[in-house]
Amino acid sequence: MTTIELFEMTGEFAGDKDVARKIREDILKPRLLGKEDVAIDFAGVELATQSFLHALISSLVRTVEFDALAMIEFRNCNPVVRELIEIVADYSQEDVTDDWNEDEDDDQEGDPSAHRGAGGDDR
Repeated sequence: MTTIELFEMTGEFAGDKDVARKIREDILKPRLLGKEDVAIDFAGVELATQSFLHALISSLVRTVEFDALAMIEFRNCNPVVRELIEIVADYSQEDVTDDWNEDEDDDQEGDPSAHRGAGGDDR
């Protein structure tokens, strides 16, 4: 398991989306694609913005290539940071569910029977 010491890259305030993106692309994503678990250690980080956390994990949560939330461990988060991680993870998962629902709707658009009543007759 790789451990990312976030404080070393962000200091007490994790707010730079470019840093988050670099961590995601250079460290997190390659390891997750390689089926390696990763720990993100927030020790010393007093505050992280929602936009930083979004840039760090949202696209990873939404991918179908791996189960990011099962493979990433968030360590030493204070309650505020933990809550923000949960918010980002929740809405990122909802995006995936919404995409699946849209795909199902798209599949039915070309099928005239999908729009008929239970009897199959739309008179």
